[in-house]
Amino acid sequence: MHKHDMSSWTHDHIFGHDKARPGERRTLIIVLVTAVFMVVEIVAGLYYGSMALLADGLHMASHAAALGISVAAYVYARRHAFDGRFSFGTGKVNSLAAFASAILLGGFAVVMAVESVERLFNPVAISFDQAIWVAMLGLAVNGASAWLLASTPHHHHGHDHGHHHDHDHDHHHHEEEERTSELHKDHNLCAAYLHVLADALTSLLAIIALLAGKYAGAAWLDPLMGIIGAVLVAHWSLGLLRMSAKVLLDWQAAEPQVEKLRHALLADAGDRIADIHVWSIGQGQYAAEVVIVSDNPRSPNHYKTLIPDELGIVHVSLEVHRCGALQQAA
Repeated sequence: MHKHDMSSWTHDHIFGHDKARPGERRTLIIVLVTAVFMVVEIVAGLYYGSMALLADGLHMASHAAALGISVAAYVYARRHAFDGRFSFGTGKVNSLAAFASAILLGGFAVVMAVESVERLFNPVAISFDQAIWVAMLGLAVNGASAWLLASTPHHHHGHDHGHHHDHDHDHHHHEEEERTSELHKDHNLCAAYLHVLADALTSLLAIIALLAGKYAGAAWLDPLMGIIGAVLVAHWSLGLLRMSAKVLLDWQAAEPQVEKLRHALLADAGDRIADIHVWSIGQGQYAAEVVIVSDNPRSPNHYKTLIPDELGIVHVSLEVHRCGALQQAA
């Protein structure tokens, strides 16, 4: 039996997961900033006797832990990119971390709601001056953190289409689209963004409530704002849960993307698709399985060359069969 070189027929399943993601370094910075400010709020709460500041500091501790999960997921996915036990690479590790963060975010919303309802019926004394200043500082820190994550540049996977554009008028618009796309594609980055956004929201609502309590005597606004914030955070949590769960459960890709693939593969009039599956295996990366039945079948490689790079399909398995009627005639 002759030994054949199979190198041209085999490929790895790393798909760029061994490289650091654009959001990894920024998420680490946010973890450190959050941890430092968490200590500041806890110490200030204990020193000024403010339960509001102490509670916010402890709540930031939970977010620091959740953000720590995001950083750990980035590192784990990168270090285990070459582990053959991961069939399609480690891209789903980030979605798994995002799912866990979404659960923590939902738990935080429940705690916020319960504590706010309790304070609504059992008000506590608030040191307005100190609490307002620390809440404003918290808003500045969390707002800057959210901006840092939202401005994460788009990560390219090495697809070069061999052409360049000289148009500058839509440059900033395209940059904004890429940043938004990055948040939607990288569920781990999205989870970190939602955590700091929730922190910024609670700080903003706290400032409004504290100012109303100090100058209008409306102390009841503090727990009411807590309830409103809990509802919004719960909404974000459910959205992140759905988004990450679809990846973890190999949910079929969006219908427009599947239709684009179907249209690209049906270049010949006699070709038909008997089965098609497209699902996410990582950040903006997809795998596909397709069964083609044709009157005049071509090689699988021919059909693979028809798949547009813009679909982000990095792994495809193709079955090509001759139409049964022609086989019987032959």
